[in-house]
Amino acid sequence: MPPDPVAFFEAQRPRLLRLAYRMLGSHAEAEDVVQDAFLRWHGAAGVENPPAWLTRTVSRLCLDQMKSARMRRETYPGTWLPEPLIEPEDDTLRPDNLTLSLMMALERLSPLERAAFLLHDVFGQPLDEVATTIERSPSATRQLASRARAHVQIDRPRYDVPRDKGEELARAFFEACRSGDPAVLGAMLAEGASLHADGGGKIHSYPNVITGADNLLRLFTSLARKFGDGMEFLEATIIDGLPGYVSRVGGVLQTTALEISEGRITAIYITRNPDKLTGITRH
Repeated sequence: MPPDPVAFFEAQRPRLLRLAYRMLGSHAEAEDVVQDAFLRWHGAAGVENPPAWLTRTVSRLCLDQMKSARMRRETYPGTWLPEPLIEPEDDTLRPDNLTLSLMMALERLSPLERAAFLLHDVFGQPLDEVATTIERSPSATRQLASRARAHVQIDRPRYDVPRDKGEELARAFFEACRSGDPAVLGAMLAEGASLHADGGGKIHSYPNVITGADNLLRLFTSLARKFGDGMEFLEATIIDGLPGYVSRVGGVLQTTALEISEGRITAIYITRNPDKLTGITRH
């Protein structure tokens, strides 16, 4: 046990929070899990490998949470999106390199597949430690990670947008949405572009995924006529690894993240559920 257990835990907290968030897709649930781990840590004795012990504890707590979370999402009103994670200015502080679109891909994995993939492939835990954490044999754990990897690779974007270029695209897209210019919007959208909007049943949103550039053009031109003067750009940022921005539309705070490939927008992720935007308080 470290000489100052509390100070040691606080130094580990950012890593543990990120792990819990990637497992659960919820900041609030991640904070609850990490706080629970802190209480268990406070009462622990004779811990030989503190970082591994904390990772194992948080992972197991998350696995317990994921079972009930799956049931809640099955009855969630409309499209469910992970809570938006506003990234730091320094890209080197994004050690796991996951994006919102990959988080959505992880949602299709079983809890054990997700845990095995995150712990081994993303957070670099040795396979035998992952096996101990999820209480499976090393061979079974290897199979879980392999299946998860195959699913995720299908959805892994093969592009990387520099921060400055991403901010430029985000601002340009916002202005195009506000003006409702079909020519500009049409040039920015990929043919099979999709829109995913999460209002949580509390704020008007679109319950189903909208797919196709023509459908999105009709939607955005309609929104421009209704809200054009009421669209306020607040900040360009990186949201879960994707270029995006924070804005208000008709007085409602929302985040918009853009998945971009070959210079065109392939997916738009809009979060309007106020419960998922409590961390964005400066606006």
